[in-house]
Amino acid sequence: MPQTPSGGAGHGATATDGGLMSIGTVLNVLREEFPEVTISKIRFLESEGLIEPQRTPSGYRKFSVGDVARLGHVLRMQRDHYLPLKVIRDHLDAMERGEAAPLPVVGRQRDGEPVLEPAEGPTAARVGRTELLAAAGIDEGDLKEWESYGLLAPLEEGVYDAEAITVAVLVSELGRFGIEPRHLRVMKAAADREAGLVDQVVAPLKRHRNPQTRALAQARTKELAALTVRLHSALVQTALGVRLP
Repeated sequence: MPQTPSGGAGHGATATDGGLMSIGTVLNVLREEFPEVTISKIRFLESEGLIEPQRTPSGYRKFSVGDVARLGHVLRMQRDHYLPLKVIRDHLDAMERGEAAPLPVVGRQRDGEPVLEPAEGPTAARVGRTELLAAAGIDEGDLKEWESYGLLAPLEEGVYDAEAITVAVLVSELGRFGIEPRHLRVMKAAADREAGLVDQVVAPLKRHRNPQTRALAQARTKELAALTVRLHSALVQTALGVRLP
């Protein structure tokens, strides 16, 4: 598979076996830019056809520098542009064929279907129901069940926050271990309490008339959200007596 421009991921990698890397090495490389990436996420992207690592005779994955660069590109397009995986795959394939491939974004809906438009200006952090199902690899029954437990909820006009894709993928992955949606209600309740605490801290800034102060509120919200996620992860690891790679 040809190398895809990475914009950063893959620099400083320690390669072995003729320039190939294990999935653990790839994880360490990617986490410099994507702290939340997991081995399960990498395997999921492989199952969706986004990458095609080589395999050793014993079945172990071996990644080239080009594979790592492509992974970084995929993760970046998900994070920064909120694109469904199918759209990302088609975009990268077009680039590798040497075709002009302007980056699309998820825009408005027409007749209940999403409209993908060339990227111009800010990207809308919203996805339609169809994109959510496709990107997470789930069906309508799964989504309805998860909504009934409050794990996912549509916004106005039936669209979802783009982060719903991440939630859906993680709920699906946990399901492989026998953790059912009903078991995750306690995690959702804890997340709501954490969000309420952050909102309480930044509320005075949000109400300010000065646009710069309101912009500061947004930045402060992101900063506090990142800190609470890190704290939550550390507390879970401490309670379980484990350390993630």
